[in-house]
Amino acid sequence: MAQAAPTSGGMPRSGRTPDVFSARMHARARVAIPIVTGLIYGDWAAANRRSGGPITGWNLLFGFVTAFVFAVVLFAVLTYSPRLPRELHAVVWTAFMGIAFGFLYSQTGEAIIRSIGMSVAVALVTFILMFYRFYTHEDAAGHRIR
Repeated sequence: MAQAAPTSGGMPRSGRTPDVFSARMHARARVAIPIVTGLIYGDWAAANRRSGGPITGWNLLFGFVTAFVFAVVLFAVLTYSPRLPRELHAVVWTAFMGIAFGFLYSQTGEAIIRSIGMSVAVALVTFILMFYRFYTHEDAAGHRIR
């Protein structure tokens, strides 16, 4: 049976895909991603709070304030948490995701105990996934593998 011969082209020898975006695009994305994500989150929170009712000025204000706070906190998490050891890095993401989900869920009008239980479940899954990701992307000394 015939097999394909190896070629010299393709993936770089390091195993990483090439970076196709410039440093300027990365700098823009570092600011744009939290802003866009914050706007989506703020809209979602405002929609949960009004429960399908009419859009009011207070509802718009609530959405924009929520979007601003979420974007600022997400920017801080993205900026400062990579400097932490993998355990604390995972804990920071766990707290962020648990609180963010709990806040969204509490806006639906459900009981506070159910909101806490759901956010703890989301936080637990987030911790497991993030710790695994950070643990598998660092060497034994705790340096990130690039």
